[in-house]
This record gives sequence, structure tokens and C-alpha cells, in this order.
Amino acid sequence: MKTQNMITVGRRLLLLLVAAVAIGGCATIIPGSDYPRRESVALENPGSTKIGRGIEALAKERTPNSGFRLLPVGPDGFITRMQMVDAAERTLDVQYFIIQMDSTGKLIAGQILDAAQRGVRVRILIDDSNASGRESQIVALSAQPGIEIRVFNPFWYRGNFMPFRAFEFALNSTRLDYRMHNKLFVVDNEVALVGGRNIGDEYFQVGGEFEFGDYDVFAAGPIVRKLSATFDAYWNNAISIPVEALFNGKPRDKALEEFRQDVASERRELGHQPYLQRAAAGEPLASMVSGKFPLTWAGATVVVDSPDKSKVEKGEIVGRLMHRSVANAAIASKSEVMMVSPYLIPGREGMNMIRDIRSRNVRVRVLTNSLESNDVLGAHAAYTNYREPLLDAGVELFEVRPILGKPGGSGGVIQSGMSGHFALHAKAFVFDRQKLFIGSMNFDQRSLHLNTELGLIIESPELARQVAARFESIAQPANSYQVLFRPDASSPDRRIVWRTENDKKTIEYDAEPASCSLQRIHSNLLALLPLEQEY
Repeated sequence: MKTQNMITVGRRLLLLLVAAVAIGGCATIIPGSDYPRRESVALENPGSTKIGRGIEALAKERTPNSGFRLLPVGPDGFITRMQMVDAAERTLDVQYFIIQMDSTGKLIAGQILDAAQRGVRVRILIDDSNASGRESQIVALSAQPGIEIRVFNPFWYRGNFMPFRAFEFALNSTRLDYRMHNKLFVVDNEVALVGGRNIGDEYFQVGGEFEFGDYDVFAAGPIVRKLSATFDAYWNNAISIPVEALFNGKPRDKALEEFRQDVASERRELGHQPYLQRAAAGEPLASMVSGKFPLTWAGATVVVDSPDKSKVEKGEIVGRLMHRSVANAAIASKSEVMMVSPYLIPGREGMNMIRDIRSRNVRVRVLTNSLESNDVLGAHAAYTNYREPLLDAGVELFEVRPILGKPGGSGGVIQSGMSGHFALHAKAFVFDRQKLFIGSMNFDQRSLHLNTELGLIIESPELARQVAARFESIAQPANSYQVLFRPDASSPDRRIVWRTENDKKTIEYDAEPASCSLQRIHSNLLALLPLEQEY
């Protein structure tokens, strides 16, 4: 057995060497870039669909505003997606950084297959950085007529042996480090979901080892045309490659049939789940479209990076979305800025922005993950270098605990109780409680420099107050650590403490709370490395 294992490892190493040489020779070439493709665009007459007629009737007297509803609870995000696909008549556009083929991912994929069977044109655009290991099931969908799938900035290697992928990345990190982080879900060019959620169980808070607290924004009306235009720009870009170019043609019907059986099994197994039963009931989508459940109508702006963001010349503004839109709104604030970012690495530009805001005595409150709740240890390590500068600037800083003492709160349940670990994943800013940004952009260096991002700035005091209320719920002592200087910020022996509450008793920790000492040591070592641009 040992001999056989050694032979297998040897073969893999040999293949790895061959692959490295081959990939190194064409490192800057995007695989499949010469594959023949046809351009396509969003539905031109969305008012001709049932959902379009309903929304346009509501929007008629509210032009140029659009309708919005916040979805802060994970299962609602899943339910609304299922119902939107079920309501689709003509087109469905799906754009994500991650689409997991777990329970909820399979159920949504099954719903998409059903839509394509009844004649809906489906376009799915997925980033390639997290597709390894599950892409065979995603690709199987393209065997269904009416479904097209494209992969953003793909790797050459398509297998699941991660050392191959790591070697390719090392040989071509400049190109492969550039990723599409956008999240967008559009039906009939009339209703859409934008926000921070990917597709997968933890994003919908329906089980597993941990769950992500996040936001979707349901959008309807004129703003959706602008969101669809961003999808078209990415879909038709040369860096978005048809799956046929990467897998030697479309998958066989057998692969699709196997996937259908997998979906059918998932439906049988989960049919008793309340979130699946609610999805089948048709609410809240039906009431939102009919007007029975009022939307919040407001002006809004789509903020989006170009799919060619990586080509910005040195010396030009980096992170266009952040610097030209979100930062301007923050700098214009007169009384308060609230920031929610699971990965918080402001960098020089971000710290300058915060200091500028604070110089005018504008209150700045920030909510991020703690060491215990953060799912990316390297990102947390990079953030720790900014704790003292943030506190020196007068920022009120809160770090979310992995187990919430008060999981219920304003705007709905925060932690479902179906998992043992909570992590913040929302990306939101609130400006003077008058307008807000919600989207895919973290306040970190990767979002500024290496990822493309998408979001909405909505001019709505009502929605801004809803996000502010949820901020307050999560930031309360039972749910978060407030990070402070003690005993005195001006004292030469000042130190950072973490203040929280257990069983209604205030507790202060002198050392950063961690799941174990090794986790804290690991984070401290990573903080010494010059890797913050990667997070």
C-alpha cells in the first residue's frame, strides 16, 4: 500500500512539474480567451412580464425613485431568491463570487433548471477563485438548453488537486489575484438582489458549523436597469470565459441528469424545513410586487468597479468604488458615520479618510469581527495593526463575538441558533442616518485594489435607521467586545482592553479574547508579515 501511495504521489509531482512548465509559458494568457462568443444584453422590455407590470404600476407615480427592502435575515435571502426564480418569465442573471453546491445551493440551482425548462434565458457568471471542487456540478447546469455559464478570470488547471492550483497561482499571481467579488441576482430586468451574500448554507444561516450575518437589498424599478447594465458589462468582457472553452465543450446530458437526481434528493430530504415551505408559499415576493407589502421608495445610485479595474494605471485613483462614491459620502457626513465591515484593513487611504472625518468632530463607529469570529485569520492579523490608530483617531470600535448573548434584535433575528458560531459578513455604511451603502465591498485592501465590487447608495432615512438599529443590536455588550484604551488614552502605559458582558455583568479582558492561546499566537505572527494588500 505504501509503495502504491508513493507511486501516486510521484505521478502527481511529475504532473505538477509538467503543468508548471506549461502554465509558465502562457502565464499572462487567459484560458479560452480566443473561444468564439456572442454578446447578449438584459431584457429590453421588462414591463411585458407579469412581475414587470406589477412593479411598473407601483413605480409609475414614484418616478424616478426605485423600491427597496432590506433582508437582514439569512433565510429571507434564500426564500426571496427561490421565489424570484419561480416568478421569472423571460430572463435570469446570476453573478457571484461563490456559489456553493450545498443544500441551499442545490435547491436554488434546481429552481434555475426548472426556470430554464419553461423557457427562461439564464446567464450565470461566477468567479473562479473558489470554484475548485464544486465546479463540476455548477458546470452541469450548462447542459440544459437556455443556461449559459461564464467564469471570470479562470485558472488553466481545472482539477481538484490544490497543489496544482497553488503552483499556477504562484507563477501568475498578478493576473490570478484579481477577482470578481460582485453579488447580483436579477429577474426579468425588473427586480434584483444586491448585497454581501454569496450562495450557500452559511450565508443563508440555515445550519452548518457557522453562519454569516449579512444583508441583501431587494430592489425594484428603474435602478434595476442600471444594475443589469453592470451585469452586461461583466458578461461581455473578454475576461469572462464560457465554460465550454474550459471543459472541452458542454457537459454531457448524463451529468445534468445526475445533478437533477441530486437536487430531487435534496428536496425530499429538506421538504420539512420551514424555510423551504415558506419559499413555496410565495411570500413575501408576491406582496412586494403587488404593493400589499410596501417597499421603501427612494433615490439610489449604483456604485460599481469596472471589470477592467486591474488595468488602472499606477498613480491613478485605486479602488474607484470606494474613493469616488462611498468615501465621498462618508467625507460629506456632518454628524455620524457607521461602518460595518467583516474584514477591516483601512490602509493609508482609509486612515486618512477617517482622520479627515474625525477632524470635523463627526462621530465614527465601526463594527467588525473579533479574532474568535473572523473566518480569515490573515485578514484579522492585518487589522490588528490598525486598532491603535483607529482608537487614536477617536473611532468607537466594536468586535463581534462568535456566540451572541442576545441573538434577537431590531430588524429580526441576528443569530439563528442553528450553528454554534456567528461571523459578521455584512458590508454597510450609514451616513448621518439619512442614506446608506450596502454591497459587496469590505473596507480592506483587497476590495480597494484586487477585487471588483458592486453596491448601492440609497438616499433613505428609513432604511438608514433600520441598518443603524441593527448595528446597535449587534454592538451591545452582550454581543460584541468594545475595544478601548485603559486606563487612560493619554497615559504612557495605556493598553487596549476588550469590554463585554456575560450574564449581565461587565467584563474587561486585558488579552485579546481567543478560542485558544495558539489562535492568538498565530494571529500575532501573521501580523508581522507584509501581507495586508492580500486581505
